[in-house]
Amino acid sequence: MEHMEKRTLRRLIDTAMHRIPADLVIYNCQIVDVYTGKVHPGSIAITDGMIAGFGDDYRGHQEVDAQGMYAAPGLIDAHIHIESSYTSPEEFGRMVVPCGTTTVIADPHEIVNVCGLEGFNYMIRAAERTELSVRYMIPSCVPATPFEDSGSILNAFDMQWPMGDRHVPGLGEFMNVPGVLAADEDVLSKLEVALNLHKVIDGHSPGFSGAALNAYISAGVKTDHECTNISEMEERLEKGMYVQLRDGSACHDLERLIPGITPYNYRRCLLCSDDRQPKTIFQEGHIDSHLRKLVKAGIDPVMAVCMATLNPAECYKLEDRGGLAPGKRADIVLFNNLEEFRACKVFIEGNLVAENSRYLLPFTKTDIFSVRGSMHVKAFTKDDLKLHLKSSLVKAIEIVPGGVTTENAHVQVQLDQDGDYIYRQEDDLAKIAVLERHHNTGKIGLGLLKNYGIKRGAVALSVAHDSHNIICVGVSNDEMYAAIQALIEQEGGFVLVENGEVIASLPLPIAGLMSDLSGEEIAEKLQVLHDTAFERLGINQEIEPVMTLCFMSLIVIPKLKVTGRGLFDVEKFEFTSVEV
Repeated sequence: MEHMEKRTLRRLIDTAMHRIPADLVIYNCQIVDVYTGKVHPGSIAITDGMIAGFGDDYRGHQEVDAQGMYAAPGLIDAHIHIESSYTSPEEFGRMVVPCGTTTVIADPHEIVNVCGLEGFNYMIRAAERTELSVRYMIPSCVPATPFEDSGSILNAFDMQWPMGDRHVPGLGEFMNVPGVLAADEDVLSKLEVALNLHKVIDGHSPGFSGAALNAYISAGVKTDHECTNISEMEERLEKGMYVQLRDGSACHDLERLIPGITPYNYRRCLLCSDDRQPKTIFQEGHIDSHLRKLVKAGIDPVMAVCMATLNPAECYKLEDRGGLAPGKRADIVLFNNLEEFRACKVFIEGNLVAENSRYLLPFTKTDIFSVRGSMHVKAFTKDDLKLHLKSSLVKAIEIVPGGVTTENAHVQVQLDQDGDYIYRQEDDLAKIAVLERHHNTGKIGLGLLKNYGIKRGAVALSVAHDSHNIICVGVSNDEMYAAIQALIEQEGGFVLVENGEVIASLPLPIAGLMSDLSGEEIAEKLQVLHDTAFERLGINQEIEPVMTLCFMSLIVIPKLKVTGRGLFDVEKFEFTSVEV
């Protein structure tokens, strides 16, 4: 509950008792009651940004005729990385509020991995300039594992002060599952800080089950957004976790998990996007798109709304929101119906902030000086991109379309006299490199990537979860070198090259992760990137060509990945040679 003063309490009580008019009355609406599962007609009286009561006899200084539309609580995204939208927090709010989203639980571990707590502070300052309520978790894994090179290290001592803030719900997704299972001292110290402050601990446990999952949950982990099948979902629900049903730009688990939702377990199900690009938001929406998919699949509409409102509010102890009730924040969405879920009007704390897909309020953006200039790459040559293999039978990271897990493929390749891989289109295999970009260490990890489909040129990016070093895939060392150099010159982002020339790009000057452009401009540039990747470079059209690459260095998701230190076997949780 936010800070409350007697003056506000008195006004709420006086409004409820009809002694004074409300600031705003929304009348002639169908109220979506997530507490009882019913929909009933009525009017909503609002004073000082809070709901004072329901009843057709209330009058207000301002009155809005809902014309029979459905009044639902503001939608809550239970887990998202704003940085992965490539927009600043202010711009992100402008995009998602018109979709009916009024609160997000954001984990800023992307920018904190690059810039440390200065990145966290930037995100807080930026969020103050949007009407969207952004609740930031404290990143738990900076770096995500001890096998990566990030721009910063965040330990338990660093977490204590920000974790104590009442606006911080808890500890962000704990990706270092092996550290938890081994009862690592540093890991236990971080968990201890969160638990002693009675904060929520978000989880990240792909593929874990049985005793390992028992141990992980017993450490205080409350949620997981990495379920890819109903069996994993049910095991987590049975053991008391909240399951976050994810549907983002790269990961689409929601529709696979919908058959696992029942009238008994739905109250432990939350909706989240995790990562969602502007293109996806403009074309499909945000959490409203989850609601459409749920209802289309046969889920009761009020159950669906509950998963996007009351459930996450209860999970993250946001007692002032999540449902429409006296004393709650007046975060209200007027939907046209409970099938299309088109947000016709959006109110945040009783103020009309969006209408018919438009964000109504002006805003300015926070200065980005403190998070610029994040490309610190030691000089290297094309020869540094050579593989020196001793065998032609090699391991390759095999992309699985529709997700971020990979397979460990064994393939025969051709080598030159130095043992470097010779690219052949028929192999559907390309070289992948990760270059450390934070401390000029000169570390370069190399591997091979299968099923990406690239036939010409190279792609380079500075968005590479979670340490966000440079990741590059190309058909030759020359093309890769040209792409990486162009990326450094533009302060990070995305670069596509062909014949050594840049053919498409999107600079991301905010920590090499986010743009200072509008969502529309970013979406347009991303569309050009995608079209160019498919049409000019021949990349596999079954995958998202940019965001898919972002996860190829994420060594907490199976099975084979690569960091600046080399090829990594996630299942064995150790580095491995490229040769079989």
